[in-house]
Order: sequence, then structure tokens, then C-alpha cells
Amino acid sequence: MIFIAGGTGFIGRHLIKTIQEKKISARCLVRDKERASLCKKQGFDTATGDVTDRESLKGCLSDIKMVVHLVGIIEEKGDMTFEKVHVEGTRNLVEEAKEAGVRHFFYQSALGASLSSWAKYHRTKAEAEEIVRTSGIPYTIFRPSLVIGQGDGFTEKIKELLSLGPVVPVPGSGDAKFQPIYVEDWVKCFLKIMDNPDVLNKVYEFGGPEYLTYNDMLKELMDSLGVKKPVVHLPIGFMKFGVPLIGGTKKIATLLGIKIPTVTLEQLRLLEVDNVCEIDSVEKNFGFKPLAYKDALKKFIHFPPENNYNI
Repeated sequence: MIFIAGGTGFIGRHLIKTIQEKKISARCLVRDKERASLCKKQGFDTATGDVTDRESLKGCLSDIKMVVHLVGIIEEKGDMTFEKVHVEGTRNLVEEAKEAGVRHFFYQSALGASLSSWAKYHRTKAEAEEIVRTSGIPYTIFRPSLVIGQGDGFTEKIKELLSLGPVVPVPGSGDAKFQPIYVEDWVKCFLKIMDNPDVLNKVYEFGGPEYLTYNDMLKELMDSLGVKKPVVHLPIGFMKFGVPLIGGTKKIATLLGIKIPTVTLEQLRLLEVDNVCEIDSVEKNFGFKPLAYKDALKKFIHFPPENNYNI
């Protein structure tokens, strides 16, 4: 049996759907009854707990041979900081896995993870990797580039942005490169590492089959949605200056029934940095060619987003 922490998040929902179809037994970590129902509908066991609360994890991993750790945040909210979720949460889950005798620990990191990164998101992902690597448990770590699909936060934020006004604002030049990979292709990669001794104690960096700038992805998304609006590039410094004002603006907009996507200074800065690896990384590591961005959009762009919980 495998144990999934983060099974009701964006990637987790796609994963549990696939492993249910393949009759793979799993236990999902959930924080409340609503999230539990999402896993139980797929026929999985559930365990109530939170990776940031070590005591709540006691006994959750009995009879588990593989832990799948998908929990992560892209924005700090209240006491849910990158340090608490990525670092402390991973440490708690790893310690419980050691006590339970787990034989394989999978961790979902991110392309760009580095202990020397200026970005707290990437730095804490790297710190979590270190905890996994030094745990003594055989591990596999994924470092994907941007993962897209039904319900992904990146695409949903851009869709909200497209609906706001007569023009589409773009932070900075929009020339930073990304390597978007379709979530179902991510799942295919994951299935390749299950019960495969050759993947133990390895880190895989991978992404889609093309390098696309933010501008490229925006154009493809607008074309797919049939949106025709002028794109306006705003100086990144100006947008950083405006971030503190967004909170108050968002409250007013909510009262008026208008949705404004949230943005942080770190997220703006990450839009200025390339996030790519070898162009044929999936073919080399997992033996198949993933979908191009345009083809992936056809698979999900006209479907409503699923509820996006973060465990």
C-alpha cells in the first residue's frame, strides 16, 4: 500500500484517479471530512492528520511501503509558511516514515530548488530535499518545471487576469522561459518509478518538450480561449510597488463581485527567471514524449477547474 500526502491537491487528484483505475491500494492523508470524502469516493483508506503536526501522524504509516509526499504551497498564508510546510512538514513525515519502516520515500520538489536560491519557495524545497536524502530511506525526488492541467493554479490565475479588463497586464518583459508539462504526463512519469529499484536515491529534473516564454504561453492560452485583448507590459518594479495595495483592492473588488488574482513579490520575481532543463528530459528518463503545451491545453482548458484543496 502507498501513502499519499497531498492527494486532494492539484497533482494529487490526478494521481489518485489514475491509481484507482489501476487498482493500486492507497491511504490518503486528510485534514477534514470534506477532503476525506474525495479520497473515499476513489475507494481509498484515509488517515486524519497534518504534516505540520507530528503528533497527528502517529500510526498513519502502518503497513505502508511507499510514501508519496506532494504537500506544498506556492504562497505563504498566515502561519502556513514555506518553512513550516516544506521543511517542518517534510521532517515530520520523514521521521514517521523511519519509525514505520517505509521502504521508498517520494518527494515532489521543484525545478530550481537550491539551498542558495534567493526565493524562499525554492530554498525551502531544497532544504526538504536534504531531509529526504539524509533520512536513510531509499528515495526518489522529482523536480518538474511548471505542471499544467485541469485546476492548476498558474492557468487559473491567468484566466482570472484575462477576465479583469480591456487589456492584459504582463509583469516585465515576459521573456523568461518555462517548460510546461501536462499533469497526466507527470502521472505517467510517476508510474514509471513505482516498484522500480533503478530509481532509488535519484533526483529527476524534467519538463515538457519545448521552451516557452510567459508571452508564448499567454498567447497560446488567449488563442485557446478565443480572447482578443491587447497585452500591456508593465515594469516589474512598478508591479512590485503595487503589491502592498492589492490586499485592499482585492477586498473592494470582492464586494463588487470581481475576482483579482493574488500575487506576491516572490511570484513576480520568479516570472523574471528561466525555469528549464534538458528539452528531452522526459524521453531520456521515462521513455516517452510528453504533450506540447498547445496540445495539453486542448485537453483541459474548456473544462471548469476542480476544487483545489491543499492538504
